[in-house]
Amino acid sequence: MNRFAEIFAGVDDPRASNARYDFVTVLFIALAALLCGAESCADMADFGQSKQKLLRRLIKLPYGTPSHDTFSRLFRYLDPLSFAEAFASFAKAFAGALEGVIAIDGKAVRGAYERGAKTAPLHLVNVWAAEARLAIGQHIAPGRNEIKGALEALKLLSLKGCTVTADALHCRPDTASAILKTGAHYALALKGNQPKLKAAAEAALAAAQTSDSAETHAVHAHDRSETRCATVVPATHLDFPGIKAVASVNTSRTMPDGHTSSLTRLFLLSEQVSASRMIEIARTHWTIENQLHWVLDVALNEDAARNRKDNGPENLAILRKLALNLLRTNPDRASIRRKIKKAGWDDSFLISLISHMR
Repeated sequence: MNRFAEIFAGVDDPRASNARYDFVTVLFIALAALLCGAESCADMADFGQSKQKLLRRLIKLPYGTPSHDTFSRLFRYLDPLSFAEAFASFAKAFAGALEGVIAIDGKAVRGAYERGAKTAPLHLVNVWAAEARLAIGQHIAPGRNEIKGALEALKLLSLKGCTVTADALHCRPDTASAILKTGAHYALALKGNQPKLKAAAEAALAAAQTSDSAETHAVHAHDRSETRCATVVPATHLDFPGIKAVASVNTSRTMPDGHTSSLTRLFLLSEQVSASRMIEIARTHWTIENQLHWVLDVALNEDAARNRKDNGPENLAILRKLALNLLRTNPDRASIRRKIKKAGWDDSFLISLISHMR
């Protein structure tokens, strides 16, 4: 709790200086409410009232608990960039030394759209530490421009020694340079949106006299069998910031009916890695979809969130990631959904989630 207060107390409170409730107090109650399944500011107010006895054991509440309007005003007017910076600092302190794959990908919050603009919901760029299984960053994609969102998200992070992965949309010199500035290496997917670069990479693979190749044994899951093989070749001559190698990863899939399909993907690398490691990197990237985005939508109902005004949707998206990090790192072996229910039913379990912050 002390570390939580120390980091988030540095965020500028958008309310008047005579606000009745301390910023960190309101934020703490909102976080605790999300851990117990709250989905809106009204839920947070109800949580505060019903759990007031427990909360008084943890924080000072001379005026009782905040109302719905207090939560709403705070998140609507709170600067999301400042909040995101504090979240990144807290996630780094919480996770310790980061290593391995850091995945970047965009996600829409489908319920968060302005009146009359249902087809243009809030669009975020999320940053996911795959090995730690923690969300470590977020930034809005301005005008649904994921490239700008990713560049801004990377400015908030220090990723020395990690490998940042992203889909072909981000295979650009400016994104590669931004990744290298964080101290990380990159493994960027390369597709037809960069035709000249793709042709040069394919030529490098075809002409290489030395290469490293590896193949995985067939993996059986989800009623299908998959085999992956990779080839990595040096490619320092390509015109791309910091490039050291080019890789191809081929995935062969066999369905229960015997139908087979094959897909080959290309990657640009700023570090020469083994072919077996390249297979791990390519596969690990997609955990951002099934371990972050899917869980946010299914367990925390992010897609159904109805917060739409001002900065509220963006700030509450950050708070949901903070809650998910706490739920996931708790040693209890229950699913995220069951942990949320247990936190709401069992005060001692809720305290164990909160006390896990360090």
